[in-house]
Amino acid sequence: MDKKVLVAPLNWGLGHATRCIPIINALIHEGIEPVIASDGVALSLLKKEFPELQTKELPSYNIEYSKKGSNFKFKMLLNSPKIAHAISAERKMIKKIIEEDNFCGIISDNRMGVRHKSIPSVFITHQLTVLSGKTTSFSTKIHNKYIKKFDVCWVPDMADDPNLSGELGHPKKSNIPVTYLGPLSRFEYQIVPKKYDIMVLLSGPEPQRTLLEQKLFQEFEQSDKKIVFVRGLIQETQETYVKNNITIHNYLTGKNLEDTINSSNLIISRSGYTTVMDLAKLKKKAFFIPTPGQFEQEYLAERLTLNKLVPSCNQSEFTLTKLRDLNAYRGLSSFSTDIDYRELFHFFQSK
Repeated sequence: MDKKVLVAPLNWGLGHATRCIPIINALIHEGIEPVIASDGVALSLLKKEFPELQTKELPSYNIEYSKKGSNFKFKMLLNSPKIAHAISAERKMIKKIIEEDNFCGIISDNRMGVRHKSIPSVFITHQLTVLSGKTTSFSTKIHNKYIKKFDVCWVPDMADDPNLSGELGHPKKSNIPVTYLGPLSRFEYQIVPKKYDIMVLLSGPEPQRTLLEQKLFQEFEQSDKKIVFVRGLIQETQETYVKNNITIHNYLTGKNLEDTINSSNLIISRSGYTTVMDLAKLKKKAFFIPTPGQFEQEYLAERLTLNKLVPSCNQSEFTLTKLRDLNAYRGLSSFSTDIDYRELFHFFQSK
C-alpha cells in the first residue's frame, strides 16, 4: 500500500472508535493504508482490533463527567480550557505527523484539531446540531465553526426520513458541505440460537459508567434470567467470570461481541448514537438508559421511545419492573444501505 489515510476518532466512550472500524476495513479493502491516531481506551480498542496497523498517540481531551447529571453542563464548561488546549496540541502534532510521512487524506471523528490545509480532511459527526438545553444555539455555532475548517463532513445516517439521528444530523439550516453515508456499523445480522435473556452493554466516560454498572448488577443479582454483562473496560487481557446467573466480561471485541449481541434477546445500554446504529443493524430489542445530563443521549432515547421503538428511562429510575412493557415497543430495524467506499475515498484524490 503506497497511499495512507490518518484515521483519528475521539476518545469519549467507545462509540467514535467502533464506528471507525468499518471505515478502516474499507480503506484496507481499497488498498489504502489506515494509520490510527487517538488516545486512551479508544486507541487501545483499535490496537486490539487492528494489531497490524501503525498507530499514533494524540493528546487527550481529558473529558470528565460529573456524578450528578444536573451538573453536566457546568462540568463541561470547566473542561473547556483543557479541550481547547488539547485541540491546539493535536493540531501541532498533526502538522508534525504530516511532515514526517506521506498521507493522501485525514479522517477525524470529532477530533477538532485533526486536519491539515494541504491534505483532504474529513470530519465525521452525527451532531450538526449540538443539543445543550438553553445554550443549544451557542454550542451548535461553536461546533459548526470547527467543522467548517474541514473540507467535508460525513454524517453516518440517512439523508431523509426515516433516519436515526433526527434533528441532530438534520438541521433546518446548514451551510456545511455534508455527505450522508447511511448508518455505520461493524456488525452483521445473524439468526442464531438465543443464549442470554438480557445483555448489559456498558460504555462511556467515568464515573457514570461505573455508577450504572453498580446499579444494574444490584438489580439483576436477584433475577432468575440468564444475563451477560460486557463492562466496556478495555484492559490488557480479556477476562470472563460467572457469578450465579450472570456471565461477566471486562470487554469483548469484534466477532465475539457481535455473536453475543446476536444471541441475546434484549440489550440494555446507553443510548449513544453508535450503539443505536449497531443495534439497528442487528435488529434488536433494547432498553436505553441515557448518560445523565448528556442531552444528545437523552434526545435519542426520548425520540425512540416516543416512536414506540425502544423504551427508556432515567438512570436513577431504573428497576426490573421497567422491563414489563417491552412488548409494546417494536425494537430497532436495519436500514439496508450499501456505502460506495470507492467513490467516497475518491475524495482523497480530489484536492
